[in-house]
Amino acid sequence: MNDNLNKFDRRNFLKTVGAAGLGSVLASAKANSGPNQPNAPAESQEPEFPQVPRRKLGKTGVDVPCLALGTNRLDNQIILRSALKWGVNYWDTANSYVGGESELNIGKFLSKNPDARKELFIVSKASGAWKAHTPEAVVEEVEKRLETSLKRMNTSYIDMYYGVHGLSDLAQLTDELKQWVTKAKKRGVIRFFGFSTHKNMAQNLSAAAKLGWVDAIMASCNFRLMQDDKIQAGIDACHNAGIAIIAMKTLGIRTDHKVETEEDKKMVGRFLQRGFNAIQANIKVVLQDERISSACVGMNNVAHLASNAAAAIDKTGLSRADIAAFKEYAQATCRGYCAGCASICDSAMPTAPYISDIMRYLMYYNGYDDRNGARELFAQIPPNVRNRLLSTDYSAAEARCPQHLPIARLIAEAVTKLA
Repeated sequence: MNDNLNKFDRRNFLKTVGAAGLGSVLASAKANSGPNQPNAPAESQEPEFPQVPRRKLGKTGVDVPCLALGTNRLDNQIILRSALKWGVNYWDTANSYVGGESELNIGKFLSKNPDARKELFIVSKASGAWKAHTPEAVVEEVEKRLETSLKRMNTSYIDMYYGVHGLSDLAQLTDELKQWVTKAKKRGVIRFFGFSTHKNMAQNLSAAAKLGWVDAIMASCNFRLMQDDKIQAGIDACHNAGIAIIAMKTLGIRTDHKVETEEDKKMVGRFLQRGFNAIQANIKVVLQDERISSACVGMNNVAHLASNAAAAIDKTGLSRADIAAFKEYAQATCRGYCAGCASICDSAMPTAPYISDIMRYLMYYNGYDDRNGARELFAQIPPNVRNRLLSTDYSAAEARCPQHLPIARLIAEAVTKLA
């Protein structure tokens, strides 16, 4: 951190950025920088930005910022410019995000700033390609989506390509896809390959560690899921195999998104006393795990970016008491959180295979205020399944749910809000 920003102590830096965003911090830094020197070069009057720390991306030989920019709702250029100033050059997008607008916005940025490409680590995903009926057709769809993404983003290559966006079963990583990956790397259109997963994370992580051709996995990881011994074992297996883990859904937002419970107030109060807001604390508990290469967080304005960057830059770790408090909070509020263990729901109710997906869409609606995105995803559920959601008996799934979710009530809420 430079001399100007060092004039803030850790607590005030975090609080100021968290409450007021980047502008107030830089304005204060300028005020403390001494008299203006009119003959000095213009860039010398610009305060330098502290840089987000970097970590190794598995065995790729690449270092990436420990905070990545999620662009699922990206709709402006300012956030992209600001992210680079903080050293947040890992930009995560997908073929489907904002109907393609996310990639187009990155492409617009690169068309105006072509030299910035060499600074960036761009990640995209082959959204929906795995739905094709044969392995050969899947590969064709992956290739089509890659070509579209390259054109949209005005780039000749993508640094990390998730060929399966939302993997639920490792059988989706076929020999045909493996062969495509080898050829795509030789062609220079992708540098590294991986997949994202919201469901059955423990099984997927452990199994992927044995494959030998996956470079990175983007998986849900937050203070709630970190209490799961099987997920911990999966992360450990990948780490030992040199597979990078990118954490998403780091905030651990509940499906029902009930707020202002006594547990919520206690937790927020604890970390405000430490100088963190709740989101900063959630990010820090994930980044405290050195096995995580980066935490990918959706940041849609400069204030959010500055607040999250401040949490990543701050070197003060959470105490054992803090970690214990997270564990206690996770246990006290687990009833409202879907952990993505879809195999349990699916085995209990094979005729209703979208339970965990609907829980996630409802979480997007309630917790992330992404109402349009949640409705678009819900609309992709086959009509014959959607039409019988309210008439289905979910008692078998509720009986087996480790989180004790009121699945029937949440499904009814989802139908009301998303249909």
